Amino acid sequence: MSLASRTKSIRYALLCALLSLISVLSAQVEICNNGIDDDGDGLVDINDDDCLCPEIELISVIPNPSFEDRNCCPVNRSQLNCAAGWIQASEATTDLVHPCGWFGWDDYIPPQPFPDGEAVVGFADGRGGNNGRQFNWKEYSGACLLAPLEAGVLYRFEFDLGFVNRTLSPAIDISFFGTTSCDFLPFGVGEPDFGCPSNDPNWVKLASKNVDGFGGNQWIHTFLEVIPTEDITAIAIGPDCPAVDPGHNLALYYFMDNLILADAERFGRGISTTEHPCSSSASLAFPSEEGATYQWFMEGAALEGETGPELSRLYGEGSYRVQIMRDGTCELSEVFNFAIPFSERAVVEDICFGTTYQFGDRTLAESGFYEQMFVDRNGCDSSVSVALTVLEDIEEEVSAFIFQTEEFDYEGFTFDEEGLYDVLLESSIGCDSLVHLDLEIIDVYLPNIFSPNGDGFNDSFAPQLEAEVDSYEMTVFNRWGNVVHRGEEWYASSAPVGLYTYIVRFELDGRQSDLLFGDVTLVR
Repeated sequence: MSLASRTKSIRYALLCALLSLISVLSAQVEICNNGIDDDGDGLVDINDDDCLCPEIELISVIPNPSFEDRNCCPVNRSQLNCAAGWIQASEATTDLVHPCGWFGWDDYIPPQPFPDGEAVVGFADGRGGNNGRQFNWKEYSGACLLAPLEAGVLYRFEFDLGFVNRTLSPAIDISFFGTTSCDFLPFGVGEPDFGCPSNDPNWVKLASKNVDGFGGNQWIHTFLEVIPTEDITAIAIGPDCPAVDPGHNLALYYFMDNLILADAERFGRGISTTEHPCSSSASLAFPSEEGATYQWFMEGAALEGETGPELSRLYGEGSYRVQIMRDGTCELSEVFNFAIPFSERAVVEDICFGTTYQFGDRTLAESGFYEQMFVDRNGCDSSVSVALTVLEDIEEEVSAFIFQTEEFDYEGFTFDEEGLYDVLLESSIGCDSLVHLDLEIIDVYLPNIFSPNGDGFNDSFAPQLEAEVDSYEMTVFNRWGNVVHRGEEWYASSAPVGLYTYIVRFELDGRQSDLLFGDVTLVR
């Protein structure tokens, strides 16, 4: 081969090697919007560090806005102090709910899933009980702000409010209060019924809004807007001031989570659902901007063809983000975790023998544990379970006694004669029970004359009974009302003849008799 030919072959080989190298290098570059792991490192699209893009950040001036940062794990009610940065604003205390230790009251179950993270705060608007409702028992959560709210600036306060059900969580006027110094937090120290913060001259109501849970067992995302007239450095959140009569003595209870407070201009740049999550036509959307282009991602991988401000459809539960590109720069939205709500509710029911319990489309007549799936008015699945107990007809025997002149009261029935009785009773839920009552009257005889003269006949005064009693006490008075004897049997060895009055009380099986009165004549 000539020198020219060898040179040409070498050049060709070098060119091929260079093209091969360029091809290899090109294959190792991650393309950030095709849903493919181009560089083979196991990371797709924006999950890969090769696809760095700054995140749109909305910073709340409320510390620890979802109560996730904890100083401790709550093990009981009234432990808001376990949430870093939060303060019990009122003497009536709010409750931190977290699965690490305390998951709330048995009768006030928070709706699932939580809007953000694992922690929420529960609070009461009034307290119920046997003594009636305490209208001014209002519970508030408070915090010193990371930066003050400046006078004259429009602020937006977004949050999620949780409802138990329509009875325990009716519509509420949720309110937002502020003060100029953290020194005024808490308020109403030592007064659980102090009421709302604005009863303190150092506090003002910044905003209030009526929020309805529409039957409950769900979270409602809502917001308040306020322009403070003075710089605010501490806030409190909870019920409004007026004491509202709910028509019953139950405590009204609610939950809150995901509290974002910031300059109003910073809002409106997040992903939101277009309809209720359980709707078949629900989707996700991002506020549209003129001149911007979009790319949607699920679990960090690009969704093919989803390049508009609104998704054409949902791709199931999971984490979504959208990338916004404008003028050669990019921003990533915050992660939006989409989940279809699912609620579970358990009840315990008792019914009488021979009756039935209607459970959805099923008619139940036997004891057992039953579970059924329902679809609520929003199209969401929910599970309801019932532990059903069929109470058998109860038949029991009761033995009792009374002394002469007494009456025996049993479940609203009164008896004053000895005998056997059948008593038909009805329980609080309407079940019958049959009681066989065996009532005995203990006869008591007290003589009307006695002669303590030592002849061995009728020498003392004492009651005579058919049954043996545990004890008795007799008090004897002379004609002037003075006590001449107290105890059991009276021997009266030195008492003058005449008429005496006595009072006797017996004790048998731990029960005292009514007082028995009478007169007795002492002779010699």
